[in-house]
Amino acid sequence: MNDSGYAVRLEGVTKRFGKHTAVSSLDLVIPRGVIYGLLGPNGSGKTTSIRMIMGILHPDEGTVSLFGSDPDTTRREHVGYLPEERGVYKKMKVLEYLMFMGEIRGVARSEGKRRSQHWLERLGLGAWGDKRVEDLSKGMQQKVQFIATVLHEPSLLILDEPFSGLDPINQDVLEEIVRDFHAKGTTILFSTHLMDQAERLCERVCLISKSRKVLDADLRELKASERKGVLVVEFEGDDGWLDGPEVSRIERNGSGVSLLLRDGADHQTILRRGVESGATIHRFDLVQPRLHDIFVRHAGADAAGDAGLPKEAATAGGAR
Repeated sequence: MNDSGYAVRLEGVTKRFGKHTAVSSLDLVIPRGVIYGLLGPNGSGKTTSIRMIMGILHPDEGTVSLFGSDPDTTRREHVGYLPEERGVYKKMKVLEYLMFMGEIRGVARSEGKRRSQHWLERLGLGAWGDKRVEDLSKGMQQKVQFIATVLHEPSLLILDEPFSGLDPINQDVLEEIVRDFHAKGTTILFSTHLMDQAERLCERVCLISKSRKVLDADLRELKASERKGVLVVEFEGDDGWLDGPEVSRIERNGSGVSLLLRDGADHQTILRRGVESGATIHRFDLVQPRLHDIFVRHAGADAAGDAGLPKEAATAGGAR
């Protein structure tokens, strides 16, 4: 493989299907060894971008590089790819299926059996190795496909909506495994519309909305730069003072209220307005924003609704 410092690079990539532009002028660089989140609502272009990285689709414009060159068969051998649309050979027995998938990825049969048994035990499927895949639940089949994805110990792991269909316990297990691969130096790209999970896992994020990149940044640096944008308030009294030209969104959170501020807004103006209204203010803090706050801030309320964020929380005053 090429010795470049990145695993994936897209330059000016555009992909169209008829009159529909699925990906528009996308520039993307994924350094080696990072957990990189490709985030955005369903239909924003995430899966199409991944399929171009894998060489399944070819861009109409621009170039795609995988480990420093075209995504050919040799380079794809170093990738573990879990597509959004799951698929397994349901008539095969679980262990035989995994050994077969290992063999076609260059893992010797005996080693494939050892690795498969290890992963089946880790994912709570140790007693299912001799069962047909079709006898497993949908969630169990998904775990089997994940094992097949990582069995050859890839240098780049691409997971397209990997948490979809898993219960919270198995989501936690998968997150732990992702962190383990990251600790070993594996580059991980995963796409999701679930901002909370991306926030827990990612080092870098690229937010996509309506086929275009909205932002691309180190997550810690991004959140630090956006720190002045979110205000948390707890108070008693009338809430009319919350709404004003400084505020782009109001969202209630249990006992408090979160305000997403517009660029350049002075939070002290809001505080003065609250005091003048006669409200009793118990908390008034600038806080580090959540990733979905940042997404709304940059992509807008319509994109927030498409991404599964509450529509009523995406516009100022909507949560009141």
